[in-house]
Amino acid sequence: MITVAPAITRPANRMARLVFYAVWVFAVPLAASLVTIWIFTPADGARTVGALESQISEQKIPFGIVFFTLFAVLIWRFRHDLPLAAAAGIGGRRDLPAKLRARFEEAGALLEEARRIMRSRRRDVERELVPSEREDVEAGLEELERVMTAEPFVATAFEKAHARAERLVGEHLSRWRKGEIREYAESIAIAVGVALLLRAFVVEAFKIPSGSMIPTLLVGDHIFVNKFVYGPQIPFTERRVFESLPPERGDVIVFKFPENPEQDFIKRVVAVPGDVLEVVDGRPIINGWIVPQCHVGSFKEDGKTSELYVEYLHDKAFFTLFDQKPGGATCETAADCSGAERCFAGYCGRDEYHRGPWTVPERQVWVMGDNRFNSHDSRQWAGGRGAGVPFENIRGRAMIIFATFNQTGGVLERMALPVMGKPHLPSAHAHLQPQLEKCLREPPQRTTPPGR
Repeated sequence: MITVAPAITRPANRMARLVFYAVWVFAVPLAASLVTIWIFTPADGARTVGALESQISEQKIPFGIVFFTLFAVLIWRFRHDLPLAAAAGIGGRRDLPAKLRARFEEAGALLEEARRIMRSRRRDVERELVPSEREDVEAGLEELERVMTAEPFVATAFEKAHARAERLVGEHLSRWRKGEIREYAESIAIAVGVALLLRAFVVEAFKIPSGSMIPTLLVGDHIFVNKFVYGPQIPFTERRVFESLPPERGDVIVFKFPENPEQDFIKRVVAVPGDVLEVVDGRPIINGWIVPQCHVGSFKEDGKTSELYVEYLHDKAFFTLFDQKPGGATCETAADCSGAERCFAGYCGRDEYHRGPWTVPERQVWVMGDNRFNSHDSRQWAGGRGAGVPFENIRGRAMIIFATFNQTGGVLERMALPVMGKPHLPSAHAHLQPQLEKCLREPPQRTTPPGR
């Protein structure tokens, strides 16, 4: 069990302690877990060898947490022998002999436990122990505390006081002490309970399985989803507490796929209840207003070249990806367009890529993927007739990328990247940054669609 040095001990060098914990309790277990995951992940094109390798490859984050915990516990077992342990005061104080560090921690834990029992079970202690027994216990604990804080530290006095305190606590307070197994079980139960409550009401982790949101989200990204923002959902029901729906246009949401509620989807909201939505060349037309966009350049992903744009909804600017450039010419009538194009909301678009119009029903939102021609979304649902996401299917709004295993996205550059923040170009496309900055600096004047 990992214990913390008691407050009664002399403070160690704070910087040394900070470095010790940062290196040995966080950085080393994290590096070891990442290396382990990498070892078990097959290379591109390689055939998965066994069931364990397949499970780890598909569930990197859960297994990463398990490996991190195992390495952290293993390293903590040998904490007294690690570099910087003495300088950081691991074991209680810097002037402790190495062989007494573990005993000193045990003594601190004994003091804390005994004082807790004397405080929380005071009536039981007073009823079942005679005054002389209570006085003996108090005297033993005070003596142990005194020698633990004495200057200089005297090892023989400490060992004598510790043995006496252990005997007195064992004789008189054992009926109220918790066994080690019980302490572990309670700690685990509390941790699991807190984790489940957070997952149910506040935040949950999701893995991006498909490329429908490229380049905003890449396959292999792991994100946190805010489940509180639209009102926390009551478990095992479709009701919410403090409901704040619908989402705003432009929000990236995670939801249960209406045609298969066991499957989670992630898309961007483009229309809310009462909106009339059309889609031409992959571009949304909301209430007769076409969503503005700005061309950034050609975007290469997995050997395929697409056209990258920034679109604007309300105060949100976000990337969209198209297999080819949309029409784009302005028009007043069909005569202003050529070929197979028609005039849609002042925009010449190809008729074969025209979908809708749809009127969004109450308590629904309509969604699209940012990868406009590689997304299974509201345009294709209900057998191609189009359909929305009911409010009760919405799980939350995407917050942040906390890890990624996409080999082309840059692991470090995508960590802690806000999903709905400023559009972020992968380093492989840094040459497009000047044009992106221009698009963000000079957005179209009107970025808010007319309401209904």
